[in-house]
Amino acid sequence: MPLISIADRQDQFIKLVTDAAICLKCPGMCARAAVLSNLNGAIDARVMFIGEAPGRKGADHTRVPFSGDQSGKNFERFLASINLQRSEIFITSAAICNPRAESGANRRPKASEIRNCSAFLRRTIELVEPAVIVTLGTVALDALKLLHYHEFNLKHDAGKIRRWNSRLLVPLYHPSPQVLITSRDDNEQLRDYQVVARAMRRIGEAK
Repeated sequence: MPLISIADRQDQFIKLVTDAAICLKCPGMCARAAVLSNLNGAIDARVMFIGEAPGRKGADHTRVPFSGDQSGKNFERFLASINLQRSEIFITSAAICNPRAESGANRRPKASEIRNCSAFLRRTIELVEPAVIVTLGTVALDALKLLHYHEFNLKHDAGKIRRWNSRLLVPLYHPSPQVLITSRDDNEQLRDYQVVARAMRRIGEAK
């Protein structure tokens, strides 16, 4: 049984969304709007996915994490391969605003920006209380260290079920087109998502 009711969770989530919307901690992101709302998914989801940051042509535009760009299309295809619906999960990011270079292109969030956002990530995890966390890429995996230290890395731990902070953790590669070409191809990522399905079955058996 959940420790708090869905209604109480919704009230707390509204407060979290409001706090994120007025945050001005990162000078390079003050012009960006935080991607955090009911469009991120179910606040009582048993599985949470954590990405790097909203993409300029993706979530920063659509307000829906992993949508509107090729990374989003790949992500949805990988979810479909294990019959997992967006309505069953919650998606957030290590940095919840779009980090953008002076040229206007996406850039990797700075360490300071991830630290500034870590309080929102902590509050989101505590509110949703997912039994399984799936990180998408190194930035997301490393962001968890700020909440509860670990020594996992993608080279050794990608596509494996680990324990982190009393939860199951499945570190995965990011679904971006570049990663599929250079680091983890399509077939490998499809196999990785089978591990996510296995983690979900494990928590189902533990009910």
